[in-house]
Amino acid sequence: MTQYIGAIDQGTTSTRFMIFDHGGQVISAAQKEHKQYFPQPGWVEHDPVEIWQRTCEVIREALSTAGLSNKDLAGVGITNQRETIVVWNRDTGQPYHPAIVWQDTRTDEICRDLARDGGQDRFRARVGLPLATYFSGPKLAWLLQNVPGFRHAAENGDAVFGTIDTWLIWNLTGGIKGGLNLTDVTNASRTMLMDLESLKWDDDICSILQIPTGMLPEIKPSSFRYGPARGILEGIPLAGCLGDQQAALFGQTCFSSGEAKNTYGTGCFMLMNTGEHPVASQYGLLTTLGYQISERPAVYCLEGSIAVTGALVQWMRDNLGIIQNSVDIETLAASVEDTAGIYFVPAFSGLFAPYWRSDARGAIVGLTRYVNKGHLARAVLEASAYQTREVLDAMEQDSNVKLTTLKVDGGMVHNELLMQFQSDILNVPVIRPKVAETTALGAAYAAGLAVGFWQDLDELRSNWIMDKRWDPDMPEETRCKAYAGWKKAVTRTLEWVD
Repeated sequence: MTQYIGAIDQGTTSTRFMIFDHGGQVISAAQKEHKQYFPQPGWVEHDPVEIWQRTCEVIREALSTAGLSNKDLAGVGITNQRETIVVWNRDTGQPYHPAIVWQDTRTDEICRDLARDGGQDRFRARVGLPLATYFSGPKLAWLLQNVPGFRHAAENGDAVFGTIDTWLIWNLTGGIKGGLNLTDVTNASRTMLMDLESLKWDDDICSILQIPTGMLPEIKPSSFRYGPARGILEGIPLAGCLGDQQAALFGQTCFSSGEAKNTYGTGCFMLMNTGEHPVASQYGLLTTLGYQISERPAVYCLEGSIAVTGALVQWMRDNLGIIQNSVDIETLAASVEDTAGIYFVPAFSGLFAPYWRSDARGAIVGLTRYVNKGHLARAVLEASAYQTREVLDAMEQDSNVKLTTLKVDGGMVHNELLMQFQSDILNVPVIRPKVAETTALGAAYAAGLAVGFWQDLDELRSNWIMDKRWDPDMPEETRCKAYAGWKKAVTRTLEWVD
């Protein structure tokens, strides 16, 4: 039997290829960053060709490091930054425009125009999402309006649209020589163009956004044999695809209704499994697809999306030069006992859940001459924990489920100071699994199920092992006062953009 499963994890700042054994343990991994482009305030772009190149490079490196070849892999899954979009020519494979990243806010005017007829929740009943710059559909509408010749190409059938998963699958399966044009239900659910119940593109919404439906990829289950790869992964079945946060849910084995996870990456994303029926949020959360295994009924989630968490640490590193490496933030933050009363609300792209306010912008409040870079570093970390608390409060109200523990994953969960503060401000235990990078693991699990490498969900559950647990150790009065200060700080960021 072939011994391993591979996973491509294409994230906002980097791309990884990871190889897992049957026990869900990492055998080999390679990772490379790609460049971030900020051509105008509020605009964020990537080079899709660079992302494809990085993908090929990390596949070669991870296989070489482990001394493996393609024949050692039973299948490969893909997980990706979700709402980031690519448009390209189906005959040449060349993008018409740089990828527009999920953090980008250029579609603010389009979203406001759409909201004039029906408000911010105009499409929410059908797609589970509010009108916001976060999602893919308005980004595609912007490209159709602003890129010369692109609408004509789209209407003539020459242009292809997709989120990053679609771009990678198309290239991996042959590109201009018959590449597959598809996405999965989780990524499609983030476009604002897919009906939650039918799992099909919504013709009415596409018409309102003036999007030709012929350029949209085919929607498939998350765990499914899509087809064999060509080229660098020649012959290996591509068999799993999930948006990164749904992949983390899958990797954390949150297969039962009420189970939840929180991923700490560029942004922060909490998902709760709500079962086979979508739950409409009344408290600012998103209703989204969790996963679909083959032809079984789809599983839905409530999600709280936070735009800036790990990205704030990168901002401290790259824009201010206060730290040299991201991991240095913990040492700097630990040099002081508290934040000296300051709060950092990182509304760089507006505020996501539970506010959905594109008029907000980042703010540091409570500054005095006493404050030093250690206090600023601590406020940066605490911002992630406070934003997670806001999402958890909303999730408990929507679901009527009181969370007893929080499973965590992502790059920031190795920050001990942050994890302890997270447990303190939530007043629940925080648990990190042995394999903390569960995004790639979830994609591997989806692919492995589809090709029979793993037999069922119970087998996946048996792989989950706790690595560390943090228990709350903060007096209730201190917790309440700190959180009240955060809520007050958030109000100072609102209505900054006219």
